[in-house]
Amino acid sequence: MLDVRWLGSVAYAEALELQTRLRDQRLAGELPDTVLLLEHPDVITFGRAADASNARLSDAELRARGYDVARVNRGGDVTWHGPGQLIGYPILDLAPRGGDVHAYLRDLEGVLISALADFNVRAQRRKGYTGVWLDERRKIASIGIGVRRGVTMHGFALNVDCDLARFDVIVACGLPGVEMTSMLHELGSIDAEAVRTRITAALHHVFS
Repeated sequence: MLDVRWLGSVAYAEALELQTRLRDQRLAGELPDTVLLLEHPDVITFGRAADASNARLSDAELRARGYDVARVNRGGDVTWHGPGQLIGYPILDLAPRGGDVHAYLRDLEGVLISALADFNVRAQRRKGYTGVWLDERRKIASIGIGVRRGVTMHGFALNVDCDLARFDVIVACGLPGVEMTSMLHELGSIDAEAVRTRITAALHHVFS
């Protein structure tokens, strides 16, 4: 069983607190595998492996430009979250899936690639890198996770119809030369609700 919930716009700190609470409940066997789908107000997050130099502005300068700033225990470097970006936070027990974190990352990529294909966006994996790409340069979705006692937190961020200029204050994912793109940029128009529907279906297909 998989419970997929759409929460709308949720502040980053509030969503992190909710994830932590649900993870503890999942560890205690008090709820099924759950995925939170939501958006965040503008926030720059730094993962465990983040290099501070990949932010082009100081924390104070970022906040002055309307970004919140958070340093969190997830994989990956620095990224932006904000309106028009679909965030997915799976709270999943990996034990029934063999506890294989690398396979889980590939499954998350597969969910996104499958959903994007439904909109005629030909996405792919890029060897040696986590996330979803359109080619060697253009990236449309980022993934960064955390795992405690076999239960996952954090997850993916799919650029649906967001303002791509909001990435300009960072070296996205710590990868110089990468161009962040979105479904809207590639297609010209997009129905965000339809994207959530297809992502939900792909999550059920892979994780139920």
